[in-house]
Amino acid sequence: MLRSFVFLSAQILVLSAVLAADNSPPAGFTALFNGNDLSGWQGGMAFNKLASGKADEITKAQADANKLMHEHWKVERGVLVNDGKGTNLATVKQFGNFELMVDWKINPKGDSGIYLRGQPQVQIWDSKSLSDSRYPREKNKGSGALWNNKNPDHKLPLAFGDNEPGQWNTFHITMIGDKVTVRLNGKLVVDQVPIDNYFEKGKPAPERGPVELQYHPNQDGVPDNLYFKNVYLKELP
Repeated sequence: MLRSFVFLSAQILVLSAVLAADNSPPAGFTALFNGNDLSGWQGGMAFNKLASGKADEITKAQADANKLMHEHWKVERGVLVNDGKGTNLATVKQFGNFELMVDWKINPKGDSGIYLRGQPQVQIWDSKSLSDSRYPREKNKGSGALWNNKNPDHKLPLAFGDNEPGQWNTFHITMIGDKVTVRLNGKLVVDQVPIDNYFEKGKPAPERGPVELQYHPNQDGVPDNLYFKNVYLKELP
């Protein structure tokens, strides 16, 4: 009964987000993207790679990442657009437990993802276009799985929930402790799976970190546009 209630609540949240004006968060959520500019965001990866480095090294790395961010991310009519190059787009603020909603769109053969607490990643891709030889298990399985987890089963979503390339999709992601639950367009695709610490193998996921939107060329290695909007977050105890 509880699972049915949670599923219905998730469906209502998705429907509410669809009906609301873009970049206007539902009750209890904060818009991480204001629909106009990159306020509140910075170039990604410095947090992960240099968190234990020297302050001057971190400052320089962040400045370099910010330069790439401004060269390859832009806002077009209320949509965040990446040209498939540069660096991830990361929140300046770090988060612990949260619910995250984000709309995304890719072109055919697109490839991207969502980093949670700076950890890769909730996968986004056109799985129908994957190479049969390179991705025999993942082809046609859809987006939403924890692609960078060591366990190969975590790379496969529980259900196929993707809309066709060129159409908008909605993630509803919940992270409590190290466990991640993902719904894609209302379908449960990840159910309370711990996310691996990608950058410090064997250690638990960090308690706090940024949300990152991944830049990535398409499956042929050709830079292609990626699109995000309606990035909403609710912090949880």
